[in-house]
Amino acid sequence: MKKNLKRNIVMATVLLFVCAAVYLNWSYNSRAGQADPAMAAAEDAAMAAAEQEYLTAASNEEAQSESVSSYFATARLTRQQSRDEALSLLETAAGAESASQETIDSAMESIAAMATWSMQESQIENLLLAKEFDDCVVYISGDGVTVAVPAPMEGLSEAAVARITDTITGETDYTASQLTLIEIKNENAG
Repeated sequence: MKKNLKRNIVMATVLLFVCAAVYLNWSYNSRAGQADPAMAAAEDAAMAAAEQEYLTAASNEEAQSESVSSYFATARLTRQQSRDEALSLLETAAGAESASQETIDSAMESIAAMATWSMQESQIENLLLAKEFDDCVVYISGDGVTVAVPAPMEGLSEAAVARITDTITGETDYTASQLTLIEIKNENAG
């Protein structure tokens, strides 16, 4: 949301410069009857500088946003790959001909826990997105819950931390002390 506001402000500034340049050009042309080449060159230079400033700001904003988005996409992929590997190992252990009933039961309990955790992770991520976080990744294990969210450079507000904590404690059996919060610094986040 702030990203769009920032972009709109930059575009409005560029538009203001262009309008001022057009007005000045019209004003000078109507007085003298013909364009002053020096003034036209100065206006062109000012317009080019404003456009370059806008393009640079937009490019930096997009690069920062892509970097943060890339982090979350990579984290989700890594979470899924590690879960797939663990599930594969558990299925192999449970399916082995020489596996004891205890090994099979333990593997099945672990598989059921991972399935539950995956569903809870998705549900919590959706709830956090609904609570106005731009993106997030949740990882649940037997030890606790880890949540990564984009944060402004000054860090998350107490209200944002409270929303995350309430969501985790409301959707899982974990306590606030079992929650690890990772702030992904993003100058565009709010």
